[in-house]
Amino acid sequence: MVLETSPLSDLSVIVVNYNTADFLVRCLNSIASQTQIDSEVIVVDNASQDNSLDVIRNNFPWVILIANENNLGFARANNLALKTCRANYVYFLNPDTEVLERCFRNMIDFMDQRPEVGLAGTRIVNPDGSPQSSIEKRYPGEKYAKQELRDLKGNVAWVMGASMIARRGIVEDLGGFDEGFFLYGEEQDLCLRIRKAGWAIEYINEAAVVHWGGQSERENLPAEVWKKKFEAELVFYRKHYSKRAIRGIKRANLIKALWRILTLKLTLPFCSDKDASLKKLEKYGLILKAFGARNT
Repeated sequence: MVLETSPLSDLSVIVVNYNTADFLVRCLNSIASQTQIDSEVIVVDNASQDNSLDVIRNNFPWVILIANENNLGFARANNLALKTCRANYVYFLNPDTEVLERCFRNMIDFMDQRPEVGLAGTRIVNPDGSPQSSIEKRYPGEKYAKQELRDLKGNVAWVMGASMIARRGIVEDLGGFDEGFFLYGEEQDLCLRIRKAGWAIEYINEAAVVHWGGQSERENLPAEVWKKKFEAELVFYRKHYSKRAIRGIKRANLIKALWRILTLKLTLPFCSDKDASLKKLEKYGLILKAFGARNT
């Protein structure tokens, strides 16, 4: 049963929405089907221009709605919702997902049985059931920053922010998400801070969600999105790594980008899919700009 107001809720669910009304309906219906536990559901709408607000108000009266007048970004929106949460566990969920049977029950059971775990990600699948990437064992540029990342607990570095559960007290003690990240890199940063605080990051295979914005979407990202991703990487490096490590990362990325640009330009006249090659050229050109060189 989904409850709007209960100090005894087992789980606080946070969904940050921006112009995804159709997906959001599917997501909220799947949340309502998680009848094994009591949950409070908070949707933060980042000034959507579609009919998201009407959909929520007319069809999901049990949702706690925070309607922002501007797009505050993922981190700040989640932090707003955290101030409303009352359950011991908080679940961060993308609006373009559908939680599968017993997802909530299995997440809570896992966290109850593993007191050393501060945050965990679930299994994420495509609509056809094939797996999506759910966890990472290494941080970006980790091989250049071994000194900064030594003595961390557990083998999982970070999990995908589309579906992750955390102990609310830990996230609050750490100040929530770093609002210096607007759209990308937030989960990497939060997971690393949790591990630095002495907690483990884990993966819950028994809890699963369908992610409708899946692999094919990520393979065809526009240049502006790649630009934001690279900028977020730099924010992460500057926050957590030494200047020496950052120099190594920049050098490696520049060499890789220059080599890929050279090979793409040489093979472009013979390529059957020129549009795809041009998109790759644009991507590696953005890497050069992000990491301190000009694409000549």
